[in-house]
This record gives sequence, C-alpha cells and structure tokens, in this order.
Amino acid sequence: MTAERPEEPSPEQLRSHQWYGTDGLRSFSHRARTRQLGYLPEEHLGKPVVAVLNTWSDINPCHVHLRERAQAVKRGVWQAGGFPLEFPVSTLSETFQKPTPMLYRNMLAMETEELLRSYPVDGAVLMGGCDKSTPALLMGAASADLPAVFVPAGPMLPGHWRDEVLGSGTDMWKYWDDRRAGLIGDAELAELENGLARSPGTCMTMGTASTLTAAAEALGVTVPGASSIPAVDSGHERMAAASGRRIVELVRQDLKLSKILTREAYEDAVATVLALGGSTNAVIHLIAMAGRSGVRLTLDDFDRIARTVPVLADLRPGGRYLMEDFHFAGGLPAFLGQLTDVLHLDRPTVAYPTLREQLAGARVHNPDVIRPRDNPLAQEGGVAVLRGNLCPDGAVIKHIAAEPRLLEHTGPAVVFPDYRTLQRTINDPELGITADHVLVLKGAGPKGGPGMPEYGMLPLPDHLLKQGVRDMVRISDARMSGTSYGTCVLHIAPESHVGGPLALVENGDLITLDVAARTLRLEITDEELAGRRAAWRPPPERYERGYGALYGEQITQADTGCDFAFLAKPGKNPDPYAG
Repeated sequence: MTAERPEEPSPEQLRSHQWYGTDGLRSFSHRARTRQLGYLPEEHLGKPVVAVLNTWSDINPCHVHLRERAQAVKRGVWQAGGFPLEFPVSTLSETFQKPTPMLYRNMLAMETEELLRSYPVDGAVLMGGCDKSTPALLMGAASADLPAVFVPAGPMLPGHWRDEVLGSGTDMWKYWDDRRAGLIGDAELAELENGLARSPGTCMTMGTASTLTAAAEALGVTVPGASSIPAVDSGHERMAAASGRRIVELVRQDLKLSKILTREAYEDAVATVLALGGSTNAVIHLIAMAGRSGVRLTLDDFDRIARTVPVLADLRPGGRYLMEDFHFAGGLPAFLGQLTDVLHLDRPTVAYPTLREQLAGARVHNPDVIRPRDNPLAQEGGVAVLRGNLCPDGAVIKHIAAEPRLLEHTGPAVVFPDYRTLQRTINDPELGITADHVLVLKGAGPKGGPGMPEYGMLPLPDHLLKQGVRDMVRISDARMSGTSYGTCVLHIAPESHVGGPLALVENGDLITLDVAARTLRLEITDEELAGRRAAWRPPPERYERGYGALYGEQITQADTGCDFAFLAKPGKNPDPYAG
C-alpha cells in the first residue's frame, strides 16, 4: 500500500465536525455525552471518526470471530490517528435464517446506509462475508458514499473425513445424496457432521461467500489479498488492523466509494467472478450493487464478458481445490495477474492509486490451483445467461458445474407448484420420473419464495440416485447455493409468482435447454402460451403487514438485482445534521 501520508485536513473539513466542533449547544451536548462514554476530548476531537460496522453474532458461525477482529480494526484506526466507534448491525446467517437471508439483504443495506448517514462518522470499515452480508454492506455504503474499506470474514479451514478433504456445502450435498442412495449410513453421516465445518469462517469452496468477497477485492474496496485469508490465520488479524489504518488515510484523502465503484470496477468484478467459476448469486448481487453506484449492469454484460474470459481457478464445486489452497497459490492478486488483458488497470482502489500498482509483483505459486491462460479449466466464464420464451427477461446456469451431457437436452416437464410439494412428492412413484425428465419448480422467486430461497438444486428422486443418476435438468425461479452443482437453470425472470411464463408450464410439456445457443424454450405454440396466460390468476400476497409487506411491495425481479424500487432509484438525500 502507498506509504505517502496525505496532508492532514483541518477539523472543519471532517463531517464529524458538525457534531463535535461547532460553538453551540448541540456540540456542547455531543462532547459531554462522549465524555459519558469514557473518552476525553483529545481522544476524538478533530480526528477522523470511523464507524466499524460489525455483523458478528452468536448464531452466525461464518462471523463468530468478528468480535475479536473488530478489536484489530479499531487498533489500526487508533494507530493511524483516527477514532473508531463499533456499531452492531444485522447478521445474515446463511445457515439459520429462514425462509432465507436474501429476504433481509435489503434490510441490512438500509441499516448500513442510514447508520452512516445519521451518525457523526467520516468513514467506515464494513465487516462481513457470509453470502448476503457483503452485497448488503456495500450497497448501503455506496448509497451513503463515505470512504469505506471492506473486511472479509475469510474462509474456514478445510473439512476432513477419514482420508478425504471436504468442502462445506459441496460435499454436504454429495454425501446426503449418497445416504439417500444407500451408499452410506447414519454412522458415516455422524462422522461427516463432525468434519464438514471445523472453524469459524465462510464456506471454503468457491461458493457465494468467497465469490462475493473476491468480487469486493476486485472492485478495489479491500486491502490486497484480503478475500482469501483463512478466518483463523493470524494474517487475518493483521489484515483487519491494516484495514483500520487504511480507512483513516482514505478519510484524509476524501476518497469516497463513488470514486472507487465505477463502471470499470464493476466490469472487472464480473470478469473476476466468471473466471473464478463463481456463484450464480453474484449475478443478482453485482447488478444490485452497481445500481446503488449509479452503474447500469445487466445480464447482457455478464454474457458478453463471459465470452472473453476463461475459468482459471480449479476450485470446488467446479474444480478440485479449496480456498486455503487458493490463498497460498497467490490469492486474488495472483489470479487477477492472469487477467490483466481484460481488466481496467488504471482505476483506483482503496489501497493504491491504480489497480496496476496493486497487482505489481503478484505471482502464482501453484499453477494447478490458479491456472495459466493456456491451461484453463474451461474456455469461457463459468456462468451462462439464457433467453427464450420461458425466460424472456433471462435466466442463468453455472454450466461449469453441470454434467456436459445435459447441456443440450429436451425432456418432458415434471412440475411442482412450490418447494413443500416437491419435498413431499419427489419420491412418489406415480410421477414416473426418469433421468430424461426436466424437474420444474414454481413459486420460489423474489416474491413467491419469498426472498428467492436457494431451492434451485432440486433433489433427485431416491430411485434414480440408487441407479447412479447424479444430475438432471432442473429449472426454477429460485437461486442455488454457490456450493451446489448440477444442471440447474436459475433466476428465471419474470418469476412465476408475478405471472412469468414459468407459471404456465404443465406436466408433460417439452422443455429444451441449449447452453451453447444460450436458449431455454417451452416447446408449445405461442397461441397455447397466450391461452394459458389469459387463464392464469395471481396468487395472494404472502405478507399482510410488517417488513414482509414492504418487501413484497418494493422488491424487483432477479434480472434487475432484487433491490427495493425506492432504494434503487437515483437521487441523493440531504445531510441529516440540522445545525
């Protein structure tokens, strides 16, 4: 990081001066109340005030170590001459929050924006990492537009079972199917339960968490190499302290997020996600994040960029290795060094005047994990965007994690109106499901889910698993865990709950998937489709009051990022301080 120390701003130039430094009753009151907190005036007056937004909680195993890391962040802020204040904010625990933390992503984004706007802070350190927390914190911070640094929670240690190295999520799905197929029993499952998640931190595969923290680093809002440091590595604490020091310098430079989160930065984040073979969830989140930055990012941008970058990270679920391997192979700086021909190298980051300077000297230490351009895992980015009469506003598939034989397939639909019905009836022999069928799930989109749960990796029937079948074409308006795999078409837009074509699919309809052609078609006539649409009736609203009602009223569709309409719209809010 740059060693040059910018000129110290005068106290009057700090945003927090409005609260603390004026000659009036309110500033007198604020100073008195700060003494009540135990601080002397010389500890905070005239210094950059840094909000440390911490998503720690006792029920979020991905973030359970962030209580300690916040102390390291604050240590760094003090060292650089700032004044840190820790704010507890909503925790979005992927494991425990139902029906899905995606329902609450926008709530954390609102909380982040309004905390940063309404309190006497000059900059922020954002502490998150479990799937939805990264986009939520960055969405809110982008809307508030203060200097900010993101501190990723970091991946957990690799899992272990007997002589196997396990990847959380990915191997959970695999061995659960093995149990349903009768290949392992309860004793093995109990052992697996002990070995899947061995430490604090996010999933150690290239799931949604690592995909989005990598995207954050590619955007330029972390210190270099931050996204892959294992959560329990001592380097993680050093990174947290460095982030605390850096945010004070950013406040002194007045380097706001709007100067970092440009169109070029978002295009580089998309290229990074696709070259990593990352989670399909990143499509929704990056579109929403870009919208908060005033950048119009679309599915077409993802499809365009996917055709220009190969997959170079041999990471599960699409490859073989785990995040600790990636970190010691050189991490994201080394990875981005393989993509310099497609990146915008002259844009700024929070750590360096240009991305080019940030990547200088980065080296790949294991070419099996971070592959060279002449030995890619796949020739094109790991996510494809589909169009057709079944998804007029688009759908996505992580084809790098699918069985190649299914990437061009036509089969009859077996339709489930909702996830509970699917769970109850998937093994009903009367359905007559074969490996050639296409499983179709409705009612799992942004409004219908509600919250667009990760139902997209639809379970296969037990009888097919026992025959050795491990993949089928599956179609839904749901999302899929970034640790999942299979031929799963996701994010169909518009969703079935609002009358999208998915709502009109019937049992036995032929559906054609052609990933190479980027198409998904319902093989019925336009006249038949129009007739079904005329007969369709909307389902009742899911919520009658509260946050759920606000969500149902304001949520947008997957292709536009599932943000709230009133938050995604352009426009600025005035500074809340009235004197």
